[in-house]
Amino acid sequence: MASGTDAAAAGVAALGISGGEWAEACPPLRRNLHLLASDEVELAKMLLNEGQMHLFEHWPEPGVDDDKKKGFFDQVRRLNSSYPGGLVSYIQNAKKLLADSKAGKNPYDGFTPSVPSGEALTFGNDNFVSLEAAGVKEARNAAFVLVAGGLGERLGYKGIKVALSRETTTGKCFLQHYIESILSLQEASCKMVGDGYHTKIPFVIMTSDDTNALTIKLLESNSYFGMEPSQVKIQKQEKVACLADNDARLALDPNDKYKIQTKPHGHGDVHSLLYSSGLLEQWKNEERKWVLFFQDTNGLLFNAIPSALGVSATKGYNVNSLAVSRKAKEAIGGITKLTHVDGRTMVINVEYNQLDPLLRATGHPDGDANCETGYSPYPGNINQLILELGPYIEELKKTHGAISEFVNPKYTDSTKTAFKSSTRLECMMQDYPKTLPPSAKVGFTVMDTWLAYAPVKNNPEDAAKVPKGNPYHSATSGETAIYRANSLILRKAGAQIADPVVDTFNGQEVEVWPRITWSPRWGLTFKDIKEKVRGNSSISQRSALVINGRNISLEGLLLDGTLIVNAVDEAEVKLTGPVQNKGWTIQHVDYKDTSEKEEIRIRGFKFEKVEQLEVNYTEPGKHSLSA
Repeated sequence: MASGTDAAAAGVAALGISGGEWAEACPPLRRNLHLLASDEVELAKMLLNEGQMHLFEHWPEPGVDDDKKKGFFDQVRRLNSSYPGGLVSYIQNAKKLLADSKAGKNPYDGFTPSVPSGEALTFGNDNFVSLEAAGVKEARNAAFVLVAGGLGERLGYKGIKVALSRETTTGKCFLQHYIESILSLQEASCKMVGDGYHTKIPFVIMTSDDTNALTIKLLESNSYFGMEPSQVKIQKQEKVACLADNDARLALDPNDKYKIQTKPHGHGDVHSLLYSSGLLEQWKNEERKWVLFFQDTNGLLFNAIPSALGVSATKGYNVNSLAVSRKAKEAIGGITKLTHVDGRTMVINVEYNQLDPLLRATGHPDGDANCETGYSPYPGNINQLILELGPYIEELKKTHGAISEFVNPKYTDSTKTAFKSSTRLECMMQDYPKTLPPSAKVGFTVMDTWLAYAPVKNNPEDAAKVPKGNPYHSATSGETAIYRANSLILRKAGAQIADPVVDTFNGQEVEVWPRITWSPRWGLTFKDIKEKVRGNSSISQRSALVINGRNISLEGLLLDGTLIVNAVDEAEVKLTGPVQNKGWTIQHVDYKDTSEKEEIRIRGFKFEKVEQLEVNYTEPGKHSLSA
């Protein structure tokens, strides 16, 4: 044991600080200096320089809790290495942002908002179809990044959000759907280019301490849902130090005085993680061109990916934010062009509660108002980004992935001198464009909400309180939106799909369409689907249709009940003629009913599988299902 202490003392002496004069002001630390390795001494010195003496004031004499003291520096080392610029930068950024917050400084002072330029797409028209084709062609040159650091607590679900069923007709979870969608894009892209080279699309998942082990377990126990394990890269984000007061004094953990309290920093960390991982340079060497970022529980997202990637490619956007039409004052951030009095411009997301006052303060007396389209001219940001890799790397070389931060302290009173509880700096993935030069091509792609956006984030109680006409963004609305989108897509492709009925689940009034769902390899683009819907097919409102296979076509199918079709890729299956059975009925479930699983309770319904027709085609060749 003595040799380790001697080595530490030698490290301190080598730094010329054996006397520890710099630590005079903090006797508890000075008494323990000889325990520290040279890098720990440097960290201690840095903390004192940054006004963090309180972290050591309770330290006892050497020989008491020495292991815990070393453990403290292990944590400081981690916090220092995981933040761009280290803890010095974090503390200094915090002091500035806390001072601005106390002074009530408006982050948009000096900026005038205007409507940015972008592309508004109409589902199914010729332009949409050609953009989808352009996007599929580009997909082999892309990498996908999923930010999945959150648990489902806000939803009333204890697991990780990506493990939640996207819909309960098949029970496939969000992560399975995302992986199958990427694999379908990969295959279609390579086939379209037709050079015989099978590119693998990289897939990065950003996890957190809360989700890392469970995400890996979900992947491993399901054989990565068909993706090669080498394609998937897990990047775990670290938390950041909590701040106790306006002087940015780091907060100690209430339960452990040798630990700094930490909280999540936000999904903006994804940029610094990608930068430090070396993956971006690797992708550049592989001649990849695009990085697509998406969040964990939007079950409709991949309906929008091919056409949006087509927009990026044809317009040459360095940054393309996916957006949906939003009603004025709807609780979703608006994509806005901001022009500063000094000439700077940026195209970024402005939160809905800041957009209206900003417009009113800059000569728009009606604030955020609907225009002649019936929607706000500021499209709704859905936090899905497509970045061009080359300019992205150049920008990150300057910033090291640091993203513009904000702080949101909860003060005890109007003097703003004390916090109710510790706070921390936060950052958001979509604030990346804030540091871009004016020459950067920043645009957006607007899609129909029904096609592209149905996030699952609110628990049943909160969703039931949403004002009538506004989106619930719950497990109930997220699942019913998938059936609605698939029904409308098939209707556009020429099938007769019955109108929905309106029902209420967990206090939320939703449209119940036929429960239609398909695997991504069946319907990746609208052109794919249109080619597989022929003849005069019809599906009744009480029906459910599950299509699992590539070459399955609807040719005069008359469905009234439940039909599940599974086919190997080499089987060509025609669904034709009437199929009638008692089907699956929808049962209401109360979210307080603990006899049901959480995953069902948060939806407010379950299926009673009374009768169904399930057919499996395991042999290649032509097959026909007909009555």
